[in-house]
Amino acid sequence: MSMDIVTTAPANESARSAISWAAIIAGALAAAALTLVLLLVGSGLGLTMVSPWAGQNSSLTTIGASAAAWLVVVSWLSSLIGGYITGRLRTKWVGIHTDETFFRDTAHGFLSWSLATLFVAWLMSSTLASILGAGTQAAAAAVGATGAAATTAATSAATAGGGPDLSIRYFTDTLLRPGSTPTPPPNSGDNEAVAAEVGRILLQSAAAGEVSADDRAYLNRVVAARTGLSEADATARVDQVLTRMNEAKVKTQQAADTARKTAATAALLGALALVVGAFIASAAAAFGGRLRDDEQTVTVK
Repeated sequence: MSMDIVTTAPANESARSAISWAAIIAGALAAAALTLVLLLVGSGLGLTMVSPWAGQNSSLTTIGASAAAWLVVVSWLSSLIGGYITGRLRTKWVGIHTDETFFRDTAHGFLSWSLATLFVAWLMSSTLASILGAGTQAAAAAVGATGAAATTAATSAATAGGGPDLSIRYFTDTLLRPGSTPTPPPNSGDNEAVAAEVGRILLQSAAAGEVSADDRAYLNRVVAARTGLSEADATARVDQVLTRMNEAKVKTQQAADTARKTAATAALLGALALVVGAFIASAAAAFGGRLRDDEQTVTVK
């Protein structure tokens, strides 16, 4: 009795790639173009919220919140359109399971979103950044010109001291500091030198966080000699100036801390918005691919 052995040949691998690059590139270009258009629209709308005239500007909080909300809308809307176009333009796959079709569609939407995001990031870092940067600078100048000027002046004053050489000059002044400070005649030539020395003392004290007793006593003597005030009035003036300097330093630190927190929040929200945009693009591609397959099925029937 003979027995026939039947062998089943393995299924051949399809020669067609599972990736439709044409559809992916088309969706990415559509998403990138829509993103650029919406960013320019948002930049124009943002400039309407600021003005060089006092009392006609929106608050920085309002401007920042509006910009963040608009960027989220831009990211999600462009992801939706790009993913949908990718799903509708891809070729129909036959002979595969429905779950595999869904996976491929979502993968196509994700790839389209990735390509569009990289393209927009590159373009913004080269060309569009200068356009939006000009608008940002105009807004900052209109809203906070006084604060920016004060910061620039403080930075220039610190830089003018000689950078690392400031400490050497300060200690040199300490060594050569006279035991008494005679009152100079009006408009004498050493007024600028004394003023520069006092400025270095203030900068060194601000950097150290406190004024030494010797520096405070010397400042009291200099102010009394240069202004003709009594010792008590000169001491009160020095205390008042040092208090104001400390308040300005605290405000600067608070502003820097607020900017740090704002930047951290913006980075986290931006990353979250991009992740949601990737999900939207994938879902839109799956939806568009399903519509295309359904329409082709109806047409064949």
